[in-house]
Amino acid sequence: MRLKDLTLSLDGNAGVVEILKGISFDVGQGETLGLTGASGSGKSSLLMVMGGLERASSGLVCALNQDLTPMGEDGLARFRRDNMGVVFQSFHLIPTMTALENVALPLELAGEADAFERASVELEAVGLGARGDHYPSQMSGGEQQRVALARAVVARPKILLADEPTGNLDAATGELVMDLLFDLRDRFGATLILVTHSAELAARCDRVVQLRDGVVVSDSLSMAAQ
Repeated sequence: MRLKDLTLSLDGNAGVVEILKGISFDVGQGETLGLTGASGSGKSSLLMVMGGLERASSGLVCALNQDLTPMGEDGLARFRRDNMGVVFQSFHLIPTMTALENVALPLELAGEADAFERASVELEAVGLGARGDHYPSQMSGGEQQRVALARAVVARPKILLADEPTGNLDAATGELVMDLLFDLRDRFGATLILVTHSAELAARCDRVVQLRDGVVVSDSLSMAAQ
């Protein structure tokens, strides 16, 4: 993935607010990148732009040799469906669907005939094979996030985006979820881009980019990669 001179400005109550200010860096295929910084530094907004969930005000976003910048909403949705998995802090499961139905949904939308069989395999991979017929309201936060992980990887994405995936979990459950996320990345060889406040979690990444006030202030290999 390549970002070049990326800016993002949004209209606020006090006028235009500059969120991202000329971001430029590359992410190699199969690399694990941690995005860190204080609250309000722009890291979650940057992840949203990288995933085509927020449109940049200017600059270039190139993923898998495709320029996302000129794509319309339908084109971006198809690109995400075919190439990306996204995990959010707040799970974003559909409450009226079972765990199995939530995981199968991306494959169903893509017209895959074996959607439920593949969804079942991924639920097993996150230790929830026996919970496929349970609804989100019947599951703990950690279980819901594990369902969200299974959904994110069921289509074998080339790029995984995770925005504070342990932010709503206790320490022990968060560690389990992160172990699963890294294991799933290893299974598919996906590029993983991870927003986190945790120094310990960032240290597990190959590389760490730190933002401050919408600007990259450091870009270095982590201890894990040295």
